Amino acid sequence: MKTLGIILIVVGGLMMVITGFNYVTKEKVVDLGPLEINKEKSHPVQWSPIIGGVLLVGGIVALAVKKK
Repeated sequence: MKTLGIILIVVGGLMMVITGFNYVTKEKVVDLGPLEINKEKSHPVQWSPIIGGVLLVGGIVALAVKKK
């Protein structure tokens, strides 16, 4: 239970500081033999810092329950 609490605290803290990230994919738009046109498309992934706070509190509770 102690390990789970520590993991939740770390992940929750990171999620409060870093609220998202982007990843880029390449799509083939035109393919005419040797001529190829690609398009880069950005995909944002975002979450609320409230989720990080909930995980942080859950980790603290998990550590507190273990001590009792």
